[in-house]
Amino acid sequence: MSDLVVVGQIAGSFGVHGDVRLKSFCAVPEDIAVYTPLHTDSGRIFRVVVITGQTSGALVARIEGISTKEEADALRGQNLSADRARLPHLPDDEFYHADLIDLAVFDTGGAPLGKVKAVLNHGAGDLLEVQPTGKPATVLLPFTVAVVPTVDLKQGRIIADPPEGLF
Repeated sequence: MSDLVVVGQIAGSFGVHGDVRLKSFCAVPEDIAVYTPLHTDSGRIFRVVVITGQTSGALVARIEGISTKEEADALRGQNLSADRARLPHLPDDEFYHADLIDLAVFDTGGAPLGKVKAVLNHGAGDLLEVQPTGKPATVLLPFTVAVVPTVDLKQGRIIADPPEGLF
C-alpha cells in the first residue's frame, strides 16, 4: 500500500484571485483541508488549504501559493494526495480506493478474471473497472457485498461473483 492516498482533485479556477474548485473524495468533503499537507501528481506540496465555500459539484478553496486564475487553471486535473498516517482508520469492510487499484480479481472458483484498473462512482454506487486477463476492453463490476464478497488486501486479491455473462 502506498504512503499517499488520493483525497481529491483540483477541478480548475474559481474567480480571478486564485481560488480553486476542489473535488473532494472524502466521506466528509470539507475534511480534505484537515489532511494537509497535500501532494500533487507533479510533486508540489500544499501545506495550507482553506475551504471558502461550495459550488456545483465541488468545494471552493484557497490553496497556499496559488494567487491567480492562471495558476489555478494550470493545476486543473491534478490529484491531491494525503499521507496515509493522517487519514482515519477504516472499519474492516471499508477501503480506500487507492488500495483497490491493481488488485487481482478472481471468481469464486479461483479462476483469474483480471486486475482492478480504477474505482468509479457515477452516483449510484462504486464500480470496479476491471481489465480482464488477455482482453482489450474493461468491465465495470458493481462493488457490492453480493458481487464482491471478499477483499483481501494482505493477499492482494478480490474474490468476485459477477453477474452471468459480464466476463
